Amino acid sequence: QVQLVESGGGLVQAGGSLRLSCAASTRLFNNYNMAWFRQAPGKERKFVAVISGSSGSEDYADSVKGRFTISRDNTKNTVFLQMNSLKADDTAVYYCAAGFVFSSDYSEFHYWGQGTQVTVSS
Repeated sequence: QVQLVESGGGLVQAGGSLRLSCAASTRLFNNYNMAWFRQAPGKERKFVAVISGSSGSEDYADSVKGRFTISRDNTKNTVFLQMNSLKADDTAVYYCAAGFVFSSDYSEFHYWGQGTQVTVSS
């Protein structure tokens, strides 16, 4: 069982930046691909970014490419999401997820955090 705890959400003006963190409670952190998804009110959960366990390969949703960067620190069992040039459309609850498949499909991820709210004011 892996527990994930997100932090770093908040209220920011359009054009601003936030950095989300997700701490994982597992000694096998390197084995997991880590991803961020987001869900806006009344909408389905959508893929944001994923990073592989050891090689550090990354993939992003088209809507965040060039603005968001996913990274991980395997010594601290933590994954990050640096969000720059934020837009009102980025407003959502952001979820951290862990899984064994490098994928953008939420069904491939077995463990989820509780989510952290990001609100971008225009």
